[in-house]
Amino acid sequence: MTVLNDDGLSLAAEFPDATREQWQDLVSGVLRKSGRDVAGTAAEEALSTPLQDGLSTRPLYTADDAPAGAAGGFPGFAPFTRGGRPIGGAVAGWDVRQRHTRPDPAATNEAVLSDLENGVTSLWLAVGEDGVPVPALGAALDGVYLDLAPVALDAGDEFTAAAQALLSVYDERGVAREAARGTLGADPVGRFARTGREVTDRTAEAVALAALCDRDYPGLRAVAVDALPYHEAGASDAQELGCSLATGVGWLRDLTAGGLSVDAACRQLEFRYAATADQFLTIAKLRAARRLWARVAEVSGAGPAASAQRQHAVTSAVMMTRRDPWVNMLRTTVAALAAGVGGADSVTVLPFDHALGLPDAFARRIARNTSTILVEESHLGRVIDPAGGSWYVERLTDELAHAAWAWFQEIERAGGQRAALRSGLVGERLAATWAERSTRLARRREPITGVSEFPQLSQDPVEREAPPAPPTGGLPVVHRDEAYEELRARSDAHLAATGARPRVFLAALGPAAAHTARATFATSLFQAGGIEPVQDTVPADASAAATATDAFTRSGAGIACICSSDALYAESAAPVAEALKSAGAQRVFLAGRPSEQRETFVRAGVDDFVVAGGDAIAVLTSVLDRLGVA
Repeated sequence: MTVLNDDGLSLAAEFPDATREQWQDLVSGVLRKSGRDVAGTAAEEALSTPLQDGLSTRPLYTADDAPAGAAGGFPGFAPFTRGGRPIGGAVAGWDVRQRHTRPDPAATNEAVLSDLENGVTSLWLAVGEDGVPVPALGAALDGVYLDLAPVALDAGDEFTAAAQALLSVYDERGVAREAARGTLGADPVGRFARTGREVTDRTAEAVALAALCDRDYPGLRAVAVDALPYHEAGASDAQELGCSLATGVGWLRDLTAGGLSVDAACRQLEFRYAATADQFLTIAKLRAARRLWARVAEVSGAGPAASAQRQHAVTSAVMMTRRDPWVNMLRTTVAALAAGVGGADSVTVLPFDHALGLPDAFARRIARNTSTILVEESHLGRVIDPAGGSWYVERLTDELAHAAWAWFQEIERAGGQRAALRSGLVGERLAATWAERSTRLARRREPITGVSEFPQLSQDPVEREAPPAPPTGGLPVVHRDEAYEELRARSDAHLAATGARPRVFLAALGPAAAHTARATFATSLFQAGGIEPVQDTVPADASAAATATDAFTRSGAGIACICSSDALYAESAAPVAEALKSAGAQRVFLAGRPSEQRETFVRAGVDDFVVAGGDAIAVLTSVLDRLGVA
């Protein structure tokens, strides 16, 4: 926006435009002070943050970075990057879709009615072996105004029986066929991904349901293109998109072979994606998904009216933690915001206790109110594609779309999604991606608040009723916190058996100004493995060794870590390390990366150095092993 003075002249007219080169020169000067002698584009790249799929986030974006045509297009028109509908969610926001997985139909019905009375606008029901028994579906929906509340089914292998049961309920309750809304959830490809079992005749069943919906139920979609199995197996955003595209293309082939037109086949698909707390990647992913599917639909011969992708976004189960689960409320809030801003038609916020079992009433209330606050109080739905025009978002959308398209083409060359699952291509590629991410998690390059950063060992565990056993045999199900959870479980078992957690003594050398930063770092590091820190100040003078010996003995710890500044390390670290080893410390760590006196410290008894970016999982595992914590 240009600001004008009373004479109608720009207030910035007397200031020359800054150039990118000038900004790069300023960055170079700052980096040079920290010992990094880089200039020009290299200086800018030094501040970039690498992402998965070969992408990166740059420190500065200008109009020159926007991809060609980024500002073109309108919401509701091809390529639908800016939204699948012209008005977006401006009238009522997005569809708030709550998930229910309790097997007890009476308990599910109670929860369903409570949700619908308090802001939820559609239902996502697990049916069959993963939820409510198929014969009890009607009981679970007792009292629900089915002409007002859309129902999305998730019935696994029993999708045909569940769909027939739902359609029977519609007929019994006098719901007009044109008034029925929702998704029957036929998803044999997703089930194949989760279980490793491919049942070929299920495709014919899904095609038959799609034909029925196309003929008699205009408001129902038969097929779910669920990308969650890939996300939950560790896929990157581009891999999740590519798998969904390949699955969607496979369904277009099957449905048109079954007699549906291309337009009708497109209208039978609902795509499901994960929304994470990385808000910009989630926004870009949903925008890129619509753009990619519009291209597929166009090449397949679909008309513009049928080419808009119907999206259901679900807050990521991978990001949910079992420790300090209350933090999940913050994660799901950011994820839901990103899903809404990204243009998802329906948004499911998983309850904060999702990783612990079946949610209680409080967790469900917080989940549904998350969307309500974003829609009703924050008015996010009143702006269509609010991220559109952002040079960063447009560039990220474009780069993500190209990365996803490349993966999609690789799957197609392998014979399609089913063939790529069958051959192991998808599983191998996702496993490699997760292994790379696991390294970042282990090194705390991707911090997990409450788990790898700022954990609370004294927090009482949150317990929930166990959910139905999830399907197994196919792609694995991963969690960001899994490596740290294993360490914490070992600590818990030790606490239960001995009455105390394994401990580490923090020898804080010198005044607080010298040791606080590294002592705080070490505290968080060891707590992430369930190891309780016991800190005591050790004066950096002639009494340091004796004081450290006495404090370590009182602490009851089996290992020790020295924390201070490099200057005080040079004066006192070696004698303190010798004293700690003599006092019985099984391992002595030093917080930091000393260069000049490293060998001196090692000779004095320092076994290892803990540093930012180091392999925290390896360090913590070795400590628990040394202390005999099973």
